[in-house]
Amino acid sequence: MIEYLIKLDKSLFFFLNGLHSSWMDPIMFWISDKKIWIPFYLFLAGWIIKTFNKKSIIYLLAIGLAITITDQVISGFMKGFFERFRPSRDPENEGLVHIVNGYTGGKYGFASSHSGNAFALAMFIYLTFREYKWVWLMFLWAAIVAYSRVYLGVHYPGDILVGGIIGLIFGKLCHILAEKVLAKYWAD
Repeated sequence: MIEYLIKLDKSLFFFLNGLHSSWMDPIMFWISDKKIWIPFYLFLAGWIIKTFNKKSIIYLLAIGLAITITDQVISGFMKGFFERFRPSRDPENEGLVHIVNGYTGGKYGFASSHSGNAFALAMFIYLTFREYKWVWLMFLWAAIVAYSRVYLGVHYPGDILVGGIIGLIFGKLCHILAEKVLAKYWAD
């Protein structure tokens, strides 16, 4: 069963990674760059501060906790435990992977911390601001960030799927924690 899933994952990877074009390369490279999103993150932090005033510290700490836990579970534990080569680093894939700007990432790629962190943030923001009809677009943003990793050749689809699920779980758990802390210790 595992061998079948790995084969399916690789086939899907080569299909998706093969959907590249010279005009998309710089866009996907840009989307995958964590630093480019700093203004977006500052916007989200400002939105939280404006909406919740003093309570915003709990939400911001909980977001930081969700991303930190997600990142540590994936990068600090899973990548070293599973030791699954990234597509760009796998000797079996030599010359078959579309790589942009020579970027190959670290040695191991299971699971994707980019995907996990993006989905943790998306879930937290969605739960915090679910009354806004357009807030579901956070999941679209996270999916685009996750796909950029496949496009760049540094993650298999299974890597981003598992990373995304882990991010969703910790985004939800940390949102629940923030709500409980606010309910217990922060009377209006």
